[in-house]
Amino acid sequence: MHPAGLAVAGTPRQPSKRRTPVSQPGMADPHQLFDDTSSAQSRGYGAQQAPGGLGYPAPSASPQAAFLADPVSNMAMAYGSSLAAQGKELVDKNIDRFIPVTKLKYYFAVDTMYVGKKLGLLFFPYLHQDWEVQYQQDTPVAPRFDINAPDLYIPAMAFITYVLVAGLALGTQDRFSPDLLGLQASSALAWLTLEVLAILLSLYLVTVNTDLTTIDLVAFLGYKYVGMIGGVLMGLLFGKIGYYLVLGWCCVSIFVFMIRTLRLKILAEAAAEGVPVRGARNQLRMYLTMAVAAAQPLLMYWLTFHLVR
Repeated sequence: MHPAGLAVAGTPRQPSKRRTPVSQPGMADPHQLFDDTSSAQSRGYGAQQAPGGLGYPAPSASPQAAFLADPVSNMAMAYGSSLAAQGKELVDKNIDRFIPVTKLKYYFAVDTMYVGKKLGLLFFPYLHQDWEVQYQQDTPVAPRFDINAPDLYIPAMAFITYVLVAGLALGTQDRFSPDLLGLQASSALAWLTLEVLAILLSLYLVTVNTDLTTIDLVAFLGYKYVGMIGGVLMGLLFGKIGYYLVLGWCCVSIFVFMIRTLRLKILAEAAAEGVPVRGARNQLRMYLTMAVAAAQPLLMYWLTFHLVR
């Protein structure tokens, strides 16, 4: 045999040094059948496509972002916002039918100067001359611009203060209890409600054409709590003598205040002409005005006499 053949047969065969291609970082794997779309963004291909491939969002994307990116969800959100707006408008309309929220804002449009002047008017109505309510384009001006305009701030604060002062008076007499204080507050509120209902019924029976509203009545009738507070406080400080003196003054003041205020509301025709209009109907209006004014001192005494001993 050929020596070279013996040499080849006698020595072990060396493995063939086959050169395998080395994959570089920027090159694709030669054994991969399809392109790896997960690295498309790094190659500048399909940068706007979701990195999860096949149009599905990536697992790392937040659910909120995926939800907002859906056109159907955007339509649903727009439709929901429209329904919410319509519902809010419907609720506002129904609330205004039963609770005039926009009108209530007018009665609380007060400031510190108005409150001070109004309290002075309640205690000293004899010095006031002009009782006409000011109007601007057929609309009454806000109470802070007109001392004659009714408000709900003073009656509401006076009612709350009256309940607190009543609790203080009961505590000084060792008669305080939550039930008794609640009875005091509910009694005052019940009398106020009966007053308003009785006046509205009387106005309806007498057929009075007036711009006096229910909220105006609540405001005017609630001013008596200011005098009640003064009477009870003076009774706690100076005994029954101070109570009767201050309460008597406040009763006369609220009587004059109600007469001069309501005569422009209930007796609108007579006040406009400047002369008394004769007739049975107008006399009934005058009696109604006097009755409403006279009821205030009676209720002021009824709701406070048992608090001073």
